[in-house]
Amino acid sequence: MKSMEEMIKAAQQAAETIQKQMGEMQGKLDTIEVEGISGGGLVKVRASAKGRVIGVSIDDSLLQPSEKGILEDLIAAAFNDARGKADAVSGDEMARMQSGMGLPPGFKLPGM
Repeated sequence: MKSMEEMIKAAQQAAETIQKQMGEMQGKLDTIEVEGISGGGLVKVRASAKGRVIGVSIDDSLLQPSEKGILEDLIAAAFNDARGKADAVSGDEMARMQSGMGLPPGFKLPGM
């Protein structure tokens, strides 16, 4: 049987490994891009899987003062589409990382 000191040391090493892997995962998520689309492609928002907006594309046909309200709605919809896709990618990556660590599905790491 392991001594208490050995078990504490092993737990600390496991925590350090998890913390390192979480940091690497956060960096990876910022390099994965998703694209949110609304208005049949008239408005597009590119974002990282962490949710950082990278770019916005607006079709020229929407750049009229009379279309301002529609444009605002389409930008919000495209952003929400991108955010949803970013959340899905992030969740998939986290699940992949957790399964590689031998953690049960649905296990919530602190701070996640």
